[in-house]
Amino acid sequence: MKAPSQRWGYIRIMSGTILGGILGFYVMHRLEISYKEKMNERLRNYEAELKRKREEKLSEFEIQESSSKF
Repeated sequence: MKAPSQRWGYIRIMSGTILGGILGFYVMHRLEISYKEKMNERLRNYEAELKRKREEKLSEFEIQESSSKF
């Protein structure tokens, strides 16, 4: 039979490993959510910028079309 201090040591190691794994999983989960949200925000900004540029070029083209008719 193992000594009580050795058994207590094993319990501490196992519980520390389990709790550390849970904490690590939680931290990585939060980082992943934060990263995904940041990338989605960047994508929305990029799409808005593309739309703005496209509309700007279209209005520029329309202005040139209307001025060349006269």
